[in-house]
Amino acid sequence: MDSHEKHAPRGQGGRERRAHPRANCAGSITIQLDDGAHRARLRDVSRAGICFFLDRPLVEMTLLAVRIDLPAQPASVPVRIDGRGVVVRCLPLARGVEHYEIALFLNELGDDQRECLDEYVAAASA
Repeated sequence: MDSHEKHAPRGQGGRERRAHPRANCAGSITIQLDDGAHRARLRDVSRAGICFFLDRPLVEMTLLAVRIDLPAQPASVPVRIDGRGVVVRCLPLARGVEHYEIALFLNELGDDQRECLDEYVAAASA
């Protein structure tokens, strides 16, 4: 598997397997770990999951409380979303660098919050 496949799962014929569109995002996320709150930079978002960068690895299947801060889009205000998610992927960014790309499936999120994510993705894709 090449590095592109790790970031964008694809089905037969090279098509994207994801059920929901995603958009790059310059926002941030705050996660709660045993040693306190940690702020990280988002890479992208969708209604079902997010990807972010963190200075430590996280074990897959770890359940996290999260606070997602989406930046303002044109004609909108910044949005804060609170929920819970489970780590589904954790990959080092580069050999010898203590930063990781972490994918989180948002398993506990209200419908209103998912709609906010949908609106962000639609506006970022326009």
